[in-house]
Amino acid sequence: MTHTYIIQDLGCANCAAKMERKIADLPQVEEATITFATRQLRLTAPDPDALLPQIQKIVSSIEPEARVVEKDHHEHHDHCHHDHCDCGHDHQHDHHTSGEVLPIVIGAVLFAAGLVLQALSLDLAAKAVLVVSYLTLGFPILKTAATGLLRGQLFDENFLMSIATIGAFCIDEFPEAVGIMLFYRIGELFEHMAVERSRKQIMEAVDLRPETVILADGKQIPAGDAQIGDLLRIRPGDRIGLDATVVSGESRIDTSPITGEPVPVHVGPGDAVTSGCVNGSGTLTVRVDRPLSESMVTRILEFVEEAAAGKPKLDRFITRFAKVYTPIVVLSAVAVAVIPSLFTGDWSYWVYTALSFLVMSCPCALVLSVPLAFFSGIGIGSRKGILFKGGAAIEATAAIRAIVLDKTGTITRGDFTVQKVIGGDEVLTLCAACEGSSTHPIAESIVSAAKGLPLAVPTQVTEIPGHGIEATLEGSQILCGNQALMARHGINVQPEGTGAVVYVAKDGHYLGQILIADTVKPEAATAIAAVNALGIHTAMLTGDRDATAQIVAASVGIRETHAQLLPQEKLEHLRRIRQSHGPTMFVGDGINDAPVLSGADVGAAMGSGADAAIEAADLVFLNSQVSAIPQALTIARRTRSIARQNIIFALTVKAIVMILGLLGHASMWAAVFADTGVAMLCVLNSIRMLYQKTTRSTDRP
Repeated sequence: MTHTYIIQDLGCANCAAKMERKIADLPQVEEATITFATRQLRLTAPDPDALLPQIQKIVSSIEPEARVVEKDHHEHHDHCHHDHCDCGHDHQHDHHTSGEVLPIVIGAVLFAAGLVLQALSLDLAAKAVLVVSYLTLGFPILKTAATGLLRGQLFDENFLMSIATIGAFCIDEFPEAVGIMLFYRIGELFEHMAVERSRKQIMEAVDLRPETVILADGKQIPAGDAQIGDLLRIRPGDRIGLDATVVSGESRIDTSPITGEPVPVHVGPGDAVTSGCVNGSGTLTVRVDRPLSESMVTRILEFVEEAAAGKPKLDRFITRFAKVYTPIVVLSAVAVAVIPSLFTGDWSYWVYTALSFLVMSCPCALVLSVPLAFFSGIGIGSRKGILFKGGAAIEATAAIRAIVLDKTGTITRGDFTVQKVIGGDEVLTLCAACEGSSTHPIAESIVSAAKGLPLAVPTQVTEIPGHGIEATLEGSQILCGNQALMARHGINVQPEGTGAVVYVAKDGHYLGQILIADTVKPEAATAIAAVNALGIHTAMLTGDRDATAQIVAASVGIRETHAQLLPQEKLEHLRRIRQSHGPTMFVGDGINDAPVLSGADVGAAMGSGADAAIEAADLVFLNSQVSAIPQALTIARRTRSIARQNIIFALTVKAIVMILGLLGHASMWAAVFADTGVAMLCVLNSIRMLYQKTTRSTDRP
């Protein structure tokens, strides 16, 4: 059983990683994941709620102010519905930030006063003022350090910062000790503000749930109280609150918040409208089809939150690295303080150098910025209608070297229409009767074409995947399907046109065929050209006839085509393509595509497709457009690139500062920058994708 909890007042990414490790070590816990960006703990255990006291004890031992609460309880009291109200949590955050700013300002003024007194050679007064300044700035750090020490947190960042600054006092570096604490607090404040800003921006991009909705009679009620069948009024400019069907009125709907598609869609009575979309010019009355908890806005939010908990390999590596990084740096600090001093006798300098090592011994820049980069990628993807199922899906997408696409519903619209019936009404009526229970687009087009004709009801229908249908109708055996189905029964047929063909036979005798046409999506050629330009091999696998498949592939620029394939044959061809070209993505939308989606390195499903395909996929394109494929590649590559930049930048700066210290250019000021300054810059780097266009990419894997 998996439950999700919120860890309120969780302030440190490295602390979150420590909590995760300790909670995961509990004997009853099967899996535990803490996502710092959303403050969520996903816990898998036989009885998660029974473990809450133990989990709270672990959390409090690392961050005393942090509290574990159930997600539903947290949202009830603290959910931000940004379309209709201000967020209470933001008010609390502002109050919390102002509470941090005041002691920093007072401490800074006292620090400046101490430096002035020192410049006037009033050393005793200067030291007294500097000590008061230090206590004003450092009291929360010292208090947390003392609490952590009593609980065995020797490598806690607060403890190490306390040791470093107290050590500076001991070697008579009063201004240095206070200055380091001042800039550490300032750096922490800006880092905290950057994290909160990025968290808010990402969640605002995906949390489209409304606070209230307006009933048809004008009464305003909480969106969560709306029931199936309720009539709602949607005014021009309003965001649609719940999935619904238009009862009256006409308008154009902006679907871009959900699908990323900028072209407004016309809707009228009988049309379905999706929550999260924005009403255009006309007033609509809609009937609620799903409550808020099941509507698209909630599903997308839950999808993104679950995706954020899925850690990529890079994040897991950083988590393991962080576990050993701090002890190694601390041991190095001890060695730097003792070994050179024994040979040179200059204890003051080498202790100072060692203290600078302690200042930058926390791996927060890495532990925070790498998962935040992937979370940003998930957020920007969802804003464009591309739902990545976790950081691992982004990481795998960034490494793709070949893309294999299904034809129907992926490259083509899937809006089949009957073009020609060879064999008369008997062929159409028999086929429509047999296809009546099928949800396949071809079957639906045949049934639609037979409207108005008398249709009998078959007594037995057997659907053969990849072939067609065998049915018993009024005592006769009816076959409706492709050439392979006919050959299976020894019936010879010849196609008489291009497009999809359904052959019909009765009691072993060929009766005729139905020619059905599909249309290529208008953006397909441009999208495939963009994918080819990235150096990625493109291929198409389809169950359709070879002649039709070749025409479609040539029209959009696909380099390799295999047609007339059964589902298991698609999987075999995909494996061959992967062996030849490397990591492979498969894009499809049908039930028959689910095995291939699962077998690919990355499975991508069109949002208009079958639920089984969407469930099996690693990412979903809500707008069902081929143009989403190069966009997904761009987002994934940029996300991976930014995560790598953060790792290289953070480790390089820390290494340079350490080397400078060993070469005689030690500076605790530089060490503070290597700690909180680098962390803040990495956080800002992680969220820069939110401000960039992602329509093209020149990145290479």
